[in-house]
Amino acid sequence: MGKYVLTGGATGIGAAIKQQLLDQGNDIVVIDLKDGDYLADLGDPAARKTVIELVKADHPSIDGLITCAGVASQFPNPAKILQINYFGTVEIIEGLSDNIVSGGRVVAISSNSAPMSTRPDLIDAMLGGDENAVVSMASDLHGHECYASSKGAVARYMRRKAPEFARQGVTFNAVAPGYIQTPMTKAVEESEEYGELIKAFMDSIPIGRPGQADDVANVVLFLLSPQGSYVAGTTIFIDGAHDAMMRPDTNL
Repeated sequence: MGKYVLTGGATGIGAAIKQQLLDQGNDIVVIDLKDGDYLADLGDPAARKTVIELVKADHPSIDGLITCAGVASQFPNPAKILQINYFGTVEIIEGLSDNIVSGGRVVAISSNSAPMSTRPDLIDAMLGGDENAVVSMASDLHGHECYASSKGAVARYMRRKAPEFARQGVTFNAVAPGYIQTPMTKAVEESEEYGELIKAFMDSIPIGRPGQADDVANVVLFLLSPQGSYVAGTTIFIDGAHDAMMRPDTNL
């Protein structure tokens, strides 16, 4: 049994991961906007700082960290997509990294939309850490571009940091879900702007069905397990071969 900090554990993928960890007898500390042990808007820099300080003090030793908190492309504020998905992920990882024991795990949620970003300058700005500059860049961007770029930046951040974590005995990986049916994606399915596109997107999944939250949780639980101890610095696509179909000769 271990103790894990999980962001975004109230619904969807995060809730499935939480339940599977609980079923194994683990202790789970949830950070979320609602229904969490710690309530925080991870799109707010001040709220991030406060919750990190609280969790660090209350849980000085943890076995792992899973960052699931995020919003989809239909979120009405494009800048907030970047702030929640990228900065809300990275600052939690940076802030709690010293609390992770040797032999611990970090898993970040990216997306198979990450390779669809057409704004490498935006990804570079996120990786550069200037949140105010990133927010300014978002003013002229569509939600999907912000979503894809934020998830691309998460995957690149993981690659940059994984060797450092590994030297400390901690594995750091990302998972890249494809279309997963959750309360968040249900809102996209039912939206006037995205509904028809999402239906066509689901119909094109080679495995013949959209994913479920437990499909992602199963892989995350493997990465957290002793069997996943030599997997480090990689992004695992969980998308029914969708990315392979769209990009057969390339990797993220």
